[in-house]
Amino acid sequence: MSTAATRATGQDHLWSVTEHLEDILATVRPLDPIQLQILDAQGCVLVEDVMVPVSLPPFDNSSMDGYAVRVADVAGASEEYPAVLTVVGDVAAGQSELLHVGPGQTARIMTGAPLPPGAEAVVPVEWTDGGLGEGPVSGMRARSTSPEGASGQVHVHRPAGARAHVRAKGSDVNAGDRALSAGTVLGPPQIGLLAAIGRGTVRVRPRPRVVVMSTGSELVQPDGELENGQIYDSNSFALCAAARDAGAIAYRVGAVADDAETLRATIEDQLIRADLVVTTGGVSVGAYDVVKEALSSVGDEDEAGGGIEFRKLAMQPGKPQGFGTIGPDHTPLLALPGNPVSSYVSFELFVRPAIRTLAGLDDVHRPTTRATLRTDKSLTSPGGRRQFLRGRYADGEVTPVGGAGSHLIAALAHANALIVVPESVESVESGTEVDVVLLG
Repeated sequence: MSTAATRATGQDHLWSVTEHLEDILATVRPLDPIQLQILDAQGCVLVEDVMVPVSLPPFDNSSMDGYAVRVADVAGASEEYPAVLTVVGDVAAGQSELLHVGPGQTARIMTGAPLPPGAEAVVPVEWTDGGLGEGPVSGMRARSTSPEGASGQVHVHRPAGARAHVRAKGSDVNAGDRALSAGTVLGPPQIGLLAAIGRGTVRVRPRPRVVVMSTGSELVQPDGELENGQIYDSNSFALCAAARDAGAIAYRVGAVADDAETLRATIEDQLIRADLVVTTGGVSVGAYDVVKEALSSVGDEDEAGGGIEFRKLAMQPGKPQGFGTIGPDHTPLLALPGNPVSSYVSFELFVRPAIRTLAGLDDVHRPTTRATLRTDKSLTSPGGRRQFLRGRYADGEVTPVGGAGSHLIAALAHANALIVVPESVESVESGTEVDVVLLG
């Protein structure tokens, strides 16, 4: 399914970053839509407009705890000359049978309760004596401790205009309005709106399922004991977290030893839960580069020209890369280098856009900006390669963090940007404007 077959690449062809990314995005397609419960749809992209079936609010209701009144009955009311009204009962939120408020009458009303027939406004309880026959009160007493509060008389100390403290029916949205448009990413406010209009399920593109695995017999699980020649597996954790940050459901597979048959079997086992597979390590030219050994000869079932192709890219770090599709569902697979910085930079440039394309998002790339380089000495870059250096960006300026070595993971943890040095540039002086990829 990769378009690589259409290129006259040759074994020694040096791919540009742009060519490699274009090939990936030409192969990866958005996932088919499914119907999901709204909580399960968080982070997903709507594939259809959602219309409002019922107005919000669905009825006129009170925005205050107070008394539902007729405007004429409280006109001219003051503390010296209060309006004295007969309380005919309570109107609580969720109450279906409503009282009628006639001339000289009022009803205690709670926030969110429907405005009863006959009433034209609500006076806050703080504008009244609360039915106690004394001065203004600060709130209502609970019905359970003061049942008489729903009867008797109440003194109103201030007038209220028509519709005062009333939330009008449809003042939020009206029935027939578009609540959310296709392409909307569902976050907490959008899910709240769906629930408010009575939608329990929506049709969305699901979050991509990404399987991440590291390769290398030298890798040890964190908290394990290191022996000579061993290191902790950091790549699978970093990339699993990065996949989740990109919006995916990520599954981390424990490090696979340098054995081609074991790796092939592990990948085949994982395909059942993968929309995308990401491996790290084993893609260079060494005698133990197991990913290359295991997958170079793997074809893509029923797809002429498919399979995994291993490439050299004109970039630093991250020159060795692999990409293609695998298995009966033609699952995309990206094989990244094993050095931690190479692996992470490759993820940001190639895997993140693939994940967001699978999710159906329009904006698949990290934001970029121009920044002024601040550095003690000029930056050098190999000619003919696009270099990505870790940097710290703030207020329109960017400062390099750490060296250029692809193993320097500590510096990566302090970076929030990648400084981009084009292929045609071999030296960049402090004060120069550069392109910067913002990482978050």
